[in-house]
Amino acid sequence: MAEPVVKLSNVWKIFGDRADEAMAAVKSEGLTKPEVLERFGCVVGVQDASFEVPRGEIFCIMGLSGSGKSTLVRHVNRLIEPTSGTIEILGNDISAMNARALRKVRAQQIGMVFQHMALMPHRSVRDNVAYPLEIRNVPKSKRWAVSDHVLGLVDLTGYEDRLPKELSGGMQQRVGIARALASDPEILLMDEPFSALDPLIRLQLQDQFKALVAQLRKTTLFITHDLDEAIRIGHRIAIMKDGIIVQIGTAEEIVMNPADDYVREFVQGISKLKLVKAHSIMGPLDKAPGPLGDAPRADEGADLDQLIDLSAETALPVVITQNGVDVGYVDKTRLLRGIQGGKQE
Repeated sequence: MAEPVVKLSNVWKIFGDRADEAMAAVKSEGLTKPEVLERFGCVVGVQDASFEVPRGEIFCIMGLSGSGKSTLVRHVNRLIEPTSGTIEILGNDISAMNARALRKVRAQQIGMVFQHMALMPHRSVRDNVAYPLEIRNVPKSKRWAVSDHVLGLVDLTGYEDRLPKELSGGMQQRVGIARALASDPEILLMDEPFSALDPLIRLQLQDQFKALVAQLRKTTLFITHDLDEAIRIGHRIAIMKDGIIVQIGTAEEIVMNPADDYVREFVQGISKLKLVKAHSIMGPLDKAPGPLGDAPRADEGADLDQLIDLSAETALPVVITQNGVDVGYVDKTRLLRGIQGGKQE
């Protein structure tokens, strides 16, 4: 993995006056979140979380309400202080920063977008987007130029002088994204930014946001409770439960190899057709029923949908290739197991 832009190491957050006692008991006795609440009157927000996010990655953090995902992300810009552990931004431990250094990091290196974008109703779209630069005393001509530029990136050119109330919900959310981009931050923190939108608008914004992040190479931590959304935009996904990161991996890794029953329940309703690739379900070539000279070929990156089309036209297995070389096979049994999700013999 490339040099991390965001790195969390053994981060704990326990709310309550007896947080240190509660943390020690969790470590020594394996207490659950309800047991900690009952015994110490403390709430476990995050438990021993560690991960790294390299430059340009969209790292999705998902879980049910109360799982700790928003609490976890708010440690990255130190809106919440950890009970224990370290958070590094571009190699710098933010817990060691004084107030002035922390304000600078928040203003210049981290942008945040919430579900409710909190646009100022009396300010124009341009002025809303330019506000982060205004509080840094950037000259008006420059901040307006930056504002117009980022509004162009989110397809809102021509709406600069409108008030927020004159825009649709999806357009207002794009203004929120533009405002986060105005200071050209290294990191974007997205807290369920699209969850309040209509499904079609939501899909459009997901695609637009993914393309924008790829273009600008912004490192993004994206909170969602929607696995479909996480799969659609995330490079990797972290699934949380009761403050614990249960599993981290690509969507394909999580669907094919769920860490436990909780994750398995999360992914059981997800369509595997565009998600699971040939390399995950193929068998070794020397175990394939032969001869295979006339068998169809597919690249190791072919998805289940493509493999089904090939398999439907023949009784032979599909031979899987890597850089033009035969490396494995997928027969109908493996194909069906792949559709079920990871139930290989």
